[in-house]
Formats: sequence, structure tokens, C-alpha cells
Amino acid sequence: MNRLLNLAAPLVATIAIAACSAGGTTNVPVSSGASQTGLVPFKHLPEWAARHEARTTCPQVVGRPTCLALQVLKGGIVPACSPTTCGFTPQQLESAYGLTKKLRNGSGTTVAVIEVGDLANAASDLAAYRSQFGLGTANLVKYNEAGQQSNYPPSCENYGWCLETDLDLDMVSASCPKCNIILMEAGGHFFSDLATAEAEAVTLGATILSNSWICYGSSNCGISNFSSYFDTPGIAYLAGSGDAGYDNIGAPSALDSVIAVGGTQLATNGSGFTESIWNDAGAGCADATQVGTAVPKPSWQHDPGCTSRTDSDISGQAGCSPGVSVYIGMYGGWTGVCGTSVSTPLLSGIVALEGNAASQNGGEFVWQITGRERPHRLHDITSGDDGSCGGSYLCTAGTHQYKTYSGPGGWGSPKNVKAL
Repeated sequence: MNRLLNLAAPLVATIAIAACSAGGTTNVPVSSGASQTGLVPFKHLPEWAARHEARTTCPQVVGRPTCLALQVLKGGIVPACSPTTCGFTPQQLESAYGLTKKLRNGSGTTVAVIEVGDLANAASDLAAYRSQFGLGTANLVKYNEAGQQSNYPPSCENYGWCLETDLDLDMVSASCPKCNIILMEAGGHFFSDLATAEAEAVTLGATILSNSWICYGSSNCGISNFSSYFDTPGIAYLAGSGDAGYDNIGAPSALDSVIAVGGTQLATNGSGFTESIWNDAGAGCADATQVGTAVPKPSWQHDPGCTSRTDSDISGQAGCSPGVSVYIGMYGGWTGVCGTSVSTPLLSGIVALEGNAASQNGGEFVWQITGRERPHRLHDITSGDDGSCGGSYLCTAGTHQYKTYSGPGGWGSPKNVKAL
């Protein structure tokens, strides 16, 4: 397939998928706030769109925050599925990433998920997920962007972020069931409200902030002091690298103060698992041609093919075949979800299990793991790519052009909690 398509093609494809999905199921709400119209930020038609593997529920607009949750489709419609057939379960994810023996860790550590709009049923949806998989009762507290447990913003249905919210809560629970979880619900002014929520989450005691959203094509989302909201000492910020493949990146994952989380496609292999690059994981060089204002090369990155910040740092399950199992009551129950919005909260929980948030400085920790230590901490992702870059490590795994690193896979996926 020719990936060098103009913007008109993905716009048409995205609208078509949304319409097809809405026509194929009756349990997916359609709201004016989640309109698919507007300037679509994809430089290339994502594989998930071309193959009708998933649909986005958030508006996709250049330079504006968009969530990264994708709802899995089959034949262009949302399939009926059960908790164990929609996608990977918590127990499978825990096994794949070597977490099972550490699940008692994390008590007292607070992870915040940053969302847009109010999910009124957040607590009951999360309870259904955790009960189904034996994860115990959640310690979940919901706040508005100002830190109030009242005066919540309009419904997440207005913005298309409801599935994102449930996904993030479920994935933090999957990797760190003992963690405290703060749900920060920002209003509809997008970045100004998200920025307020970001800062307030730290005030409320979160030491790990999970951001499953991106401003494609921008290093600052149009806000001059954007980076200051992601640079608090002792706080670990994680963000998804995007769902549109090579050279489709943006803030906040492109910032050097943020752990940029790429994506793999996890697969079962007998009693074990294999991983390859998810073909739509965001990756690239955060220079002026890609993000408007270049992000300077951090001192801890020394890869030769990018003179700016290289995105991403580490990766985890994000693929759509299969995705992960998520519970969302307003969609009728269980559904499959994919995107780097899966890997981001999942890895946020792993930071909490290790209790290593205060030691994080963007992706520095991962980049400084020595070659001797790496095989004991990270799965080396050696196959797959997220686009065409002449075989460079910036989009292709297994080239060994630059050690074992690849843009979409980072230095690999967690083999255990020592990865982060």
C-alpha cells in the first residue's frame, strides 16, 4: 500500500469507518462533540483505518489534543465479544510483562489519568472490570480539573473521550491493582483545561501522570509554556507516541521530560508471548519539519539519525489484532480497544509497581540501561515497522543500525518492573 497519501484520503476513511461502525452496532453513542469532521492530522492513512481494524472516537484535528483510544472493529463493525474474547486480559498482560510476582506492590502510590469530560459511570465501569478479573476493589477518586469532587465538566460523550477514560482506568488497574488512581476530568477548552488538570493532579499527590492524548504535528499544542506542565521534579510523566505511524508525532510525548510510550502487537505463542512493532505506533524525529518547533536533543540520547528529540523510549501492547478487553457500560459492556492509549497507562502502572517515579527524567532511565542489563529488563523487539524510512531504526525494528533500539518500539517492552 502506498502510505504517502494526502489528507483527503484519511479524512474520508475515518468518516466512513465511523459511519460503518455506527450502522453496525446499536450500543455506541454518537454525539455532535465526537464529530469526525475537520482537518485530519494523519500524513499517511493508518493501517487500522485502511484495514477497517478500528475506529477513533475522538475528533482528529491538527495541533489539538486528541485521545488515542481506538475501538476494535471486525469487518468494519464493532463485534460482539466477551471479557476473555474482546482482547488481552489483565492476567495475560501481567504474564507477558513479568508483573505477576510484583502485584502486591504499588500500595500508597498514586497514578493520575488525565481525561476530557465527565464519565458519570467511571466507578461502576471500573468495578465491573476489576470484579470480572479478580483485581479487588479500586481506590479511585474523581476530580474536576480544579481538584474538586463536584462541578464536573460536561459529559465525555460531548468530546468522544468516554472509551479513553475507561481504558485508562482499566489498564492502570491491570498492571498495578494496589495503586491509588486519580481520575482528572478536564473541561472542553482542551489544552488550557488539560494543563490545569495536569498541574492539579500533582497538587493532589499523584507522582505518575498518564496522558493518552497527543497534539499531532505540534511540540507545544499552540501554548508557549506548554512544556512547563510536564516538568515537575520527582514526577513521572508518560504519554502515547500516537496511532498514525512514522513521522506522525507530537506533544506531549515528543517532550524530553516525558516518557514517550510506543506500541507493539502482542501475540500468544503457546504458553508464552511474542511481540512485533505495531504498524501504527507513532515514532520519529521531533524536528521542526515534524512538530513545528524542534525539541532539542536531550543529553541522554545519542542516536545518530536524529539531531532533535527521538520518539519513542519504550513500548508495550497497543495493537488491534487483538487489542485489550475493556468494560464500558454506555457502549453495552465489553469491547476491544487498541492504540498507544493502551500501552501508556499500562506502563504507568509498572512505574508505580517499581516505585521509581522520583528517579524518572523523561526517557533517560530507559536510555541509560546498559547493554548488559537490557536483556534482563526489556524484551528486544526485533521485527516490524511503522512506515517507510529507508530501513532506518527510526521506523524499523531489527536493523541493528543503532543497537537494539527502534523508534516505534523504543528500547523494547518491559520484561519486568526493572524496565522503568
